Amino acid sequence: MGSGQVTSSEPFDFQGKHVTVAGLGVSGVPAAKALHGLGASVTVVNDGADERARAQAADLEALGMTVRLGDGDTLPEGTELIVTAPGWKPDKPLFAAAEQAGVPVWGDVELAWRLRGPDAADWLAVTGTNGKTTTVQMLASILKAAGLRTAAVGNIGVSLLDAVLGEERYDVLAVELSSYQLHWAPSLRAHSAAVLNLAPDHLDWHGSMEAYAADKGRIYEGNRVACVYNVDATDKPSTEDLVREADVEEGCRAVGFTLGTPGPSQLGVVEGLLVDRAFVEDRHRNAQELAEVGDVNPPAPHNIANALAAAALARAYGVPARAVRDGLRAFTPDAHRIAHVADVDGVAWVDDSKATNTHAAEASLAAYEPIVWIAGGLAKGATFDELVAKSAKRLRGAVLIGADRALIREALARHAPQVPVVDLDRTDTGAMRAAVQEARRLAQAGDTVLLAPACASMDMFANYNKRGDAFADAVRELGSADG
Repeated sequence: MGSGQVTSSEPFDFQGKHVTVAGLGVSGVPAAKALHGLGASVTVVNDGADERARAQAADLEALGMTVRLGDGDTLPEGTELIVTAPGWKPDKPLFAAAEQAGVPVWGDVELAWRLRGPDAADWLAVTGTNGKTTTVQMLASILKAAGLRTAAVGNIGVSLLDAVLGEERYDVLAVELSSYQLHWAPSLRAHSAAVLNLAPDHLDWHGSMEAYAADKGRIYEGNRVACVYNVDATDKPSTEDLVREADVEEGCRAVGFTLGTPGPSQLGVVEGLLVDRAFVEDRHRNAQELAEVGDVNPPAPHNIANALAAAALARAYGVPARAVRDGLRAFTPDAHRIAHVADVDGVAWVDDSKATNTHAAEASLAAYEPIVWIAGGLAKGATFDELVAKSAKRLRGAVLIGADRALIREALARHAPQVPVVDLDRTDTGAMRAAVQEARRLAQAGDTVLLAPACASMDMFANYNKRGDAFADAVRELGSADG
């Protein structure tokens, strides 16, 4: 872990500056309004020109801004700064033109970071392929239990710009950051940060696994107190590798979390307890009990890892052990994240529709045994051999749905030929009900039927929420029919 003196980014005077905002939508519109309010001359460019974009454009133009719809590639004349929506790819012609002209490009996170006042709240930042939202919400719950003024912000909850510019004052912010946002946030310097895990994702955007990992690793740059990493991660580069490569402030520590017994400077699990050997006196000999595994809701292995990461960040901020326990007990996970729907005839039905990639599905499958697995959807270029090979011994059966189900079926044939598979060749509104009926036929008392699709939902459903709702509705119909 390198160390170097990191200075805060220079103040930027927006008065009269020509700023181009790239992209309308959830980040672009607030950014444009904030910049306009700071006296900048704002031009908004947007690729699309649909009805929603036209309505947003009319709203901004009424305030005195210029909006250019249908051309997000050309750099407006006189541009001195671009503020981009996080989803815009780095290879866009707009950014190539900006680089050639020497124009800096910031994301909405960079803008929020630059606009913080002198008494600004510290940022405790979280990224990772999976588990970000849950971990940030756990962290906010722990910070609240310690009596701190906080909010879960960034990719979730309150927008970072609103948190920074709004009237409400915060002590500390629990910040969820995506790899896209980190790519466009060169001067971000968090109090402490965590990378939960790394698995191939968004490679079409980043171009390679190395570039994706490097953008995730930016979260550690300039950390002041703790860089929190996943001891159990074996993929390369690992989160620990990213910590080693980070340039941090003098005295910043590497703090690991593990589902096993923790070593010094780690948090982990001992005999059903979450314990801290990082933020204690004489960490070589002592450990501080933080909570019981049963205080984590639900106590699935990957969720315990999320809780340990949240606890590590909270402890880095000086939160007492009791607040960790109280915050975890008070936390309720969002819908469709390993949510127990019902027990029917001794079979547990669990909705993890949010498991939209293989890494998330693997974590979900590791939490139960034996399992009837409902999977499939849009694979987004993913392969399933490793997932199936690791999970094969846990499977009672599989019910496959969606456009790319053949990829999972073929992986099951190769690595789990003994597992009965139902291949549902339908995408109508009754498909999920049929999948639930087939899963019921395969399941035995004591089994778990798990919706962990390992795929995106948009081939059959508007989003993963709708997919989870359809599953839960079908399961409840089973229960009511039996009742």
